[in-house]
Formats: sequence, C-alpha cells, structure tokens
Amino acid sequence: MLNKTTYFIREHVGILKLSNTYDILDPETKSILGIAQEETPWWVHLLRLVVNKQFLPTAVVVREDGNENFPGHVRFQIQRNFNFGFRTKIEIRTANGELAGWFQKKAFSLGGAFLVFDSRGQQVATVGGDWKGWEFRFEDMQGKQLGVVSKRWSGIGKELFTTADNYILSLEQANPAMAILLLAAALAIDTVFKER
Repeated sequence: MLNKTTYFIREHVGILKLSNTYDILDPETKSILGIAQEETPWWVHLLRLVVNKQFLPTAVVVREDGNENFPGHVRFQIQRNFNFGFRTKIEIRTANGELAGWFQKKAFSLGGAFLVFDSRGQQVATVGGDWKGWEFRFEDMQGKQLGVVSKRWSGIGKELFTTADNYILSLEQANPAMAILLLAAALAIDTVFKER
C-alpha cells in the first residue's frame, strides 16, 4: 500500500453522517488499497449534533487490505484532540501507537497550511494550499516539492448536498515514510479545513 506514487482518496457519501469513511485506491487500476475510518467515542457523536466537528476530538485509522465491513490490519492513524484555538495539532501514530510525527495548522494562511514535524519535534516540511484550498503542496524545508494533494470535483449533486470530497495524492518518488505523511495530510486537510 505505501510503495505507490499516486493515490485516490474517495470519501463515502452520506447525508447527516456523524463519522467519515474513505476508500484509498490505486488510480490506475481502481483497486482498493486500504480504507480510512473515523473512530470516535459515542459522546463525540452526540456533541457533533450541536458543536462544529472541527472543535471536537477525532481519530482516523488507516487499514490496508480491508473494506468497511472487514477492516484489514492498521498501518497508521491520525488523532486530533479538542481544538479551541487557531493552531490545531494533529498527531500521526504508527500501528503500535508510537508517535511518528504531527501537523500543526498555521494560524493565518490564505488557502490553509500545516507545519510538519517529525517524532523528535523538528519541523521537516510544510503543506500549503492555494487560494482556493483545492491544491496543497507538500514541500521540504528547502522548498523542494515532495508531493501534491489535489481536491477533485465530484459533480454538482455531490458538491452541493454532501460534504464528501475526493483527493488525488501524488508523490515525487515512492517512499513509504512520505506516503504515510502525504496520506495523513490529505485526511487532515479534509477533517480540519473541509468538514463542518
């Protein structure tokens, strides 16, 4: 799953859904590589009825070789705690729960942006969006592009009546560590900037 250079992330459509599920596909073969499912406690689901989702904690677990009914083994997960400020922090954890790194939302940016930190707390990259918030560039500290996350138009019915989004992820080269960060970035973009 993590040795590809391109991925297609398709969010499941649902009206009034309280948690999100995403298929991770190979864009060339259309085969499912994995699934990402939001896993939140019951009390968070209740709070989502009256509080904006962006302020509440969430966890998205990414599994390989699975589907919604028969999840495969965990590859990594992203977690966000309560968020009441401008500097949202999203942790990336390995399958055994160790901290792999984190994203921190930049307080002020036109299209949305994250700072990317490794497990030791060193900033290693940035993820920045264009003015529309439809394309996010993943760059190292020297400004070299490592990958791109692009939102894809889903059709007028889906765009107007649901919050489901689709994304294409492109890496400059196959690299499992970068694939985790870029997949986590796409999911973080959707949960932090796009979901209400």
